[in-house]
Amino acid sequence: MEDVRPRIPRQSAVDHGPDHVEIEGRLTEELASVVAGARRRALRDGDRQIDTAHLLHTLLEYDPGARAVFDGSQVARLLGYLVQRSIGYGLRWQIGVEDAGVVPGVPGTPGWSPVAARAMNQAYDRAVRRGEGRTRGVDLLAVLVSAAGSRAVEVLGKVGIDVGAVAGWITECGVGGGGGR
Repeated sequence: MEDVRPRIPRQSAVDHGPDHVEIEGRLTEELASVVAGARRRALRDGDRQIDTAHLLHTLLEYDPGARAVFDGSQVARLLGYLVQRSIGYGLRWQIGVEDAGVVPGVPGTPGWSPVAARAMNQAYDRAVRRGEGRTRGVDLLAVLVSAAGSRAVEVLGKVGIDVGAVAGWITECGVGGGGGR
């Protein structure tokens, strides 16, 4: 029996869109790895878009500066929860778009949830205010913990991490202020 499926390549919402270069061209090499990991995670999880939980997950895996913001037990709890989410507990997230606080009718960035795209842009703005042209992982983490209603904030809350305390610690220590808490 002959295969009669169409020979059209499958495309995903997380393919590179027109704003891909705009967002990703402003990242440090480390953060570019984080974004690539988030894209792979979204594809593997069957999610339509990179969301803030994908970004948080890969920040914790790939970026030592972002990981240093949390103590060891917090990192373990976060990664444990995020792994559970990726193996099926996040199914309810696959059916919706992360859009907390987004203005209706405003076009988004292809392949990114509106909140994740906004977080990437705000992280870049944070780096510029600091006098740098490239976004670091801690810039993104600072924005993620401040994104009320986002999936990243939901994850942090589920494992008992006070996002206000994390945001305060990042501000107090400055970007890259390693050493943990």
